[in-house]
Amino acid sequence: MFTAVAGLTGWIMLLLQIAALIAAAFALFHAVRQRKDAYPAVDKLTKPVWLGILAASIVIIYLFHPVSFLGIIAVVAVGVYLVDVRPRVDEVQRGSRW
Repeated sequence: MFTAVAGLTGWIMLLLQIAALIAAAFALFHAVRQRKDAYPAVDKLTKPVWLGILAASIVIIYLFHPVSFLGIIAVVAVGVYLVDVRPRVDEVQRGSRW
């Protein structure tokens, strides 16, 4: 029974790691494609800083599990970019939808 639980836990951890890596890669790809002046225009960190944070997040998520101490920090950084920075940067570059 212990082996089955450890195997299931291993698969869940692998799926979480893959999902976190995909999200981090998407965030990094998005950050690379944006204009440099869009980030200060929405009062966010500069583009090189976000590129560094997201690149470091990919490395940390790859090396550690996303539920480890450093992994959680990396996943939170990716989440902040995707939920807070990305929509604001997109909005300032495309203009208002209304």
